Amino acid sequence: MVHWVDLFSRSVYRDIVIDSFRYAIEHKGFQLFAYVVMSNHVHLVAQSSSGNLSGTIRDIKKYTSKRIIDTIQTVPESRRDWMLSVFSHAAAQHKRNTDYQVWTHENHAVILYSNDFTAEKIDYIHHNPVRALLVQNLR
Repeated sequence: MVHWVDLFSRSVYRDIVIDSFRYAIEHKGFQLFAYVVMSNHVHLVAQSSSGNLSGTIRDIKKYTSKRIIDTIQTVPESRRDWMLSVFSHAAAQHKRNTDYQVWTHENHAVILYSNDFTAEKIDYIHHNPVRALLVQNLR
């Protein structure tokens, strides 16, 4: 998320991301092993059966960006003007953007090279909401 906008504190935006994951799983060979949607960013462990995970993530970010902007503009949102301003300013910083930029361009991908390292990353992802004091513990 650009400028760490606290977008996903609202379920309507969080659901856009989760629905996009579902679509990519069903139609694009996206395999999602673990994820967490925090208030201002997303962590996931995933792969693509097509071998093009980067392209799948790009498509998810492109689709969700459009849906998020449309939703900000059409549903009641007390932060509408501020969020659109932030996303517009972020877009102006890059030539390849048009009106708004919701996601950062980088993905911070990490190759999971062993079972232990994979377990460590999944543990980190699942404990992220606990560390952020969003939940007390994991069930």
